Amino acid sequence: MELETLFVIGMFLTFGVLLMTGFPVAWVLGGTAVIWTLVGVVAVEDFGANLWFDYPSSMGLVPERIWGIVESETLVALPMFIFMGIMLDQSGVAERLMKSMVKLFGNVRGGFAVTVIVIGVLLAATTGIIGASVVLLGMLSLPVMMQNKYDKGFAVGTACATGTLGILIPPSIMLVLMADRLAVPEASVGDLFMGAFLPGLLLGAMYVIYALGRPLLQPRIAPVPEGLEPVTWRVVWEVAKAVLPTAALILGVLGSIFAGLATPTEASGVGALGALILAIAARRLNLSVLRSSLYQTTRTASFIFAIFLGATAFSVVLRGLGGDTVIEEALLGLPFGPYGVVLTILAAVFLLGFFLDWVEITLIILPLVAPVVQQLGFDLVWFTILFAMCLQTSFLTPPVGFALFYIKGVAPPEIKVTDIYRGVAPYILIQLLALAVVFLVPEIATWLPSVAYD
Repeated sequence: MELETLFVIGMFLTFGVLLMTGFPVAWVLGGTAVIWTLVGVVAVEDFGANLWFDYPSSMGLVPERIWGIVESETLVALPMFIFMGIMLDQSGVAERLMKSMVKLFGNVRGGFAVTVIVIGVLLAATTGIIGASVVLLGMLSLPVMMQNKYDKGFAVGTACATGTLGILIPPSIMLVLMADRLAVPEASVGDLFMGAFLPGLLLGAMYVIYALGRPLLQPRIAPVPEGLEPVTWRVVWEVAKAVLPTAALILGVLGSIFAGLATPTEASGVGALGALILAIAARRLNLSVLRSSLYQTTRTASFIFAIFLGATAFSVVLRGLGGDTVIEEALLGLPFGPYGVVLTILAAVFLLGFFLDWVEITLIILPLVAPVVQQLGFDLVWFTILFAMCLQTSFLTPPVGFALFYIKGVAPPEIKVTDIYRGVAPYILIQLLALAVVFLVPEIATWLPSVAYD
C-alpha cells in the first residue's frame, strides 16, 4: 500500500475517532487537519511547512481559502434563507394552512396525512430549515391525527419525513453549500435550484400516493374522521386565502431566480424581507420575536460556517497528502463502469448518512468525488441532485438522524421511539425509490436548467 493511501486512511480514521469523543465537529475537523499537517511536514518531502501561514504556498492556502469563505457572495444567501425560514415560522402561516386544509382533505381516508404533506411541500419551498419544519409539522399535526385515531407510526412518520423536504426543494441551504463547494459555472446555485425543483415535487407526490394508498390497503391506520363539514366553495376560498401569502413568497424567491431577474443571493434578500412582511401582517412581530429570530439566525449560520472553516482546513491538508489523487484512482479503478462508479458513491453516501451529518458529507466528500464524476462525462447538476437526495435520507436514518430527535421532542408521550422508526422506514424506501427514478431518468433534474438557459 502506498504512503499516500495510508495517510488518507489514517486521516479519515483520526476524524472518526475524534468525532466519537463528543467534541464539536468544527473542532474535530480543524484538529484533524492540524495533526496531519504535522505528519505531512515530517513525512512528506514537498508537503510545504508553511501551509497554514504562507499565502503564496502552492499547496492549499488555508488562510486564503478561509478568507474566501467569509467574502463569498454565494454564501451571503445562507443567513438570509435561514432568517426567512425562522420568520416564516413566526408568521403563523403554517397554522392557518393546517386549519383550512384539514377542512379540504379531512374527509378523505388518509386526508390528514395528505394535508401534512401539502403543507410540508409549501414550507419546503420557502425555507430550508429542517429542524423548524419538522417541529412545526409535528406540533400542528400529531395531536390532530392522534385524536382521530391514526396509527402512531403512520402519523409520526409522515410528519417527520415531510419536514425533511426543505433540504431538497429550493431554496435549500444544502444546495447553496453544494454550489459553493463545487465552484464551477455548470453547477451554480441557480442551476441546482432549478435541477432540484422537479425531483422535490416528485418526492412530495410519491409521499401523497403513499399517504392515500396505504390506508386503502390498511383502513385501520387512518380512519375517516366524523363530524367534519362537507367541502364547499367557502372552504376552498379559505384554503386559497391561506395559501396566497406562501405562494407569493415562493414566487418572489424562486420566480425571480428562474426568470433571471435576480441572483440566488439577491432573491434570498427578497425572501427575508417577504417573510418579515408576512410576520408584520399577521401581527406576530415584536421586539422579542425579532431578537429571538436574529439570535437563532446568527447561531445557526455560525454553526454552519464554523464547520465550513474546519472542513476547508481538512480538505486542503487531505489534498496536500495526495487524498484527491488516491480517491480518484480508487473510483476510476472500480470494475463497474461509469454508472457503477456513481452508484458506489451514492451507496457510500447513504451509509455515511447513518453516522455523519449532511454538512460534513457535503463539505468533505462532495468536492472529492464530483471531479471524478465530471471526468466520466456525467452532468454535474444531475449528480449533485442525486447526491442531495441521498443525503436527505440521513435525517431519517438512526442513530444520528436529526429529524428523529426533533420529532421525538414534540411528539405526544404515547409515541415511542420504536413508533418513530417504524413510521419513517417506508418513507426512507420512498426516498430511495425517487432517487432511482431520477438516476434512470436524468431529464427530471436536467430539463428545467436546460430550458431556462435555452
